[in-house]
Amino acid sequence: MEAPELPVEIITYIFSFLHVSDRKDASLVCRSWYEASQDYQFQKNVTFRLPACTSSLEVIQGLGRHTRCGLIISHLDGSSLSRAILMEVAMHLGPRLETLSLPGSSITESSLLELLPHLTGLRKLDLRGLDSLFMSGAFLSREEHRHQVRKALEGLEELNLSDLRYLSDLTFNRLTGCTPKLRRLALSGCHIAFEFDPYRGCPVGPDSSALLSLRNLRRLLQDQAGTLRALDLSRTSITPESLRTVAQVPGLALEEVCLRGCKELSDHAVEVLCRHQPAIRSLDLSSCTELTSRAAQAVTCGLRGLQVLSLSRDWRVTDKGLAELVKLPSLRRLDLSECLHVSGAEIIKGLSSPPPRAQLETLSLRSCTYIRDVAIFSLSQLLGVSLRVLDLTSCVYLTDLSVRAIATYMPGLLVLRLGWCKEISDWGLLGMVEPTKECEPSTEKEDKGPSFTRTFGNMGFFQPPSLPFQEKPRLVTDEDLGAFREQMGASLLAIRGLQELDLSACSRITDSSITQVLRFPDLQRLSLSMLPEISDDSLASVAFHCRSLTSLALNHCPQISDQGMAKAAPLLHRLQHLQLACCDAVTDRSLSILAKHCKRLKTLDISMCKDITITKVDFLQSQLPYLENVQCRFVGGADLTITL
Repeated sequence: MEAPELPVEIITYIFSFLHVSDRKDASLVCRSWYEASQDYQFQKNVTFRLPACTSSLEVIQGLGRHTRCGLIISHLDGSSLSRAILMEVAMHLGPRLETLSLPGSSITESSLLELLPHLTGLRKLDLRGLDSLFMSGAFLSREEHRHQVRKALEGLEELNLSDLRYLSDLTFNRLTGCTPKLRRLALSGCHIAFEFDPYRGCPVGPDSSALLSLRNLRRLLQDQAGTLRALDLSRTSITPESLRTVAQVPGLALEEVCLRGCKELSDHAVEVLCRHQPAIRSLDLSSCTELTSRAAQAVTCGLRGLQVLSLSRDWRVTDKGLAELVKLPSLRRLDLSECLHVSGAEIIKGLSSPPPRAQLETLSLRSCTYIRDVAIFSLSQLLGVSLRVLDLTSCVYLTDLSVRAIATYMPGLLVLRLGWCKEISDWGLLGMVEPTKECEPSTEKEDKGPSFTRTFGNMGFFQPPSLPFQEKPRLVTDEDLGAFREQMGASLLAIRGLQELDLSACSRITDSSITQVLRFPDLQRLSLSMLPEISDDSLASVAFHCRSLTSLALNHCPQISDQGMAKAAPLLHRLQHLQLACCDAVTDRSLSILAKHCKRLKTLDISMCKDITITKVDFLQSQLPYLENVQCRFVGGADLTITL
């Protein structure tokens, strides 16, 4: 008996719950399923990434059926094939193309000028690193070309000109003159002369043909102050005086400012920025090493509507002022990674104050080595309802207590990173308290003071006392696992919707907890690198219970072998990124298994796997159509000895 055919609307509703890759597979079943997969709700904000190869020509022709899409084409050059690809884009996509990015390319000026007039619906153009366009200085030098491009790009909202070594005032003015309605401009890593012309040895003049000047940038900001809302000047040599000039442009109301890696910025410059641009919603001040807690206080006072703040690698920032910062009611994302003097005490103080206060969704405390269990315990209670992303990588003093607190109070977490927290063990993941060792009176030894020894390794004469880290922790037994199954405590299983988990270098974790706890159907990214105690049992269990994995890292796991890969690979159909570096038990057989089952694999790291041959690597690359990058350094037992 055949089942009745469902209406396309119902099939579309069912497809809305599927992963993108699963929806793609389902669309191949029959015509009605294909029509449902092409619904408009699935086509919004879709971007396709293609390499510069002959197979891309046919793909581009097929994309012409989409009403709207974005395109990333990598490694284009001046060849006839690259020119043909761009012409296919112009012919089949044309006004339906919303975003275009050309990473790693070196196309000619004529190729781009033939394409741009056809892209009348373009909203985002990414020319990052395309030095070949600007090297000669003749790009858009002819008025007829500028007229055609201006007509096509009059609706362009986002322009990325990052990492262009040869961008000058003349070429910048020609291009931005064709984009009168910019909302976002990125000049990250560009050579901008803010105060001094290094070629002429004098202050920067206008309309330079050799470099981009602050005076020219300020002119653009004045002309487009009514529409421009986001500015990225990361990794430039902007000075405090120059930032003050930018911030004080009349009519400019920026909402996003990125100044990552601007090492000359001062606290006073941040104060001026916050005073004159109070509408900023997102501010990135990471790696601005001259900033102190005074900058954080300026942000608190001047940006009451701030939603995203990054102070990563601002090593002089301390706890001071963070209590007031987290009282900003709109703050949703806070990055304090590698702020080495932050202990979390002031954050807890601010979050404990009466409303209004921040409802953080993302918090990064990576490498904040002053963070202790008591801070995580308090933060878990205060942010348990709102927090979705928590990064505690390299908070080396955290123990199992922190893991139990996170599992108890943060069941809504989507991303949890605990890499290099070496005190975390199976007990924490299982939500159990490690039984304390009971010392029997009969076995206790009296303290007789330092004992004499004839060795000279410890300054000669006295045997040092035993240290805590010299004692091996008590391992989880079968009886302990039985108790865990009977009474489900605050184990990691409580975080049911977890999508990313990093347990790298937590060397006390073994199969006992991995096989019992890592059961997340929505988990997409997992790192178990440098866990010497996990074996094929863990790999098989993870593959069985976490079938949505797209990225799996198992570097430096010596017990992972071909047997584990044979059990796991058939279950990991979505896997795109796999890292197996320094897994000595992995051989050519694993590559054959991957070639058979993991057809979507894009990147693979098998460096220093001594039993893998280059011949098998070549075979794998010939079998997997999407494989872009294979790291195979020192495979096949290559001699690592450096001969001087």
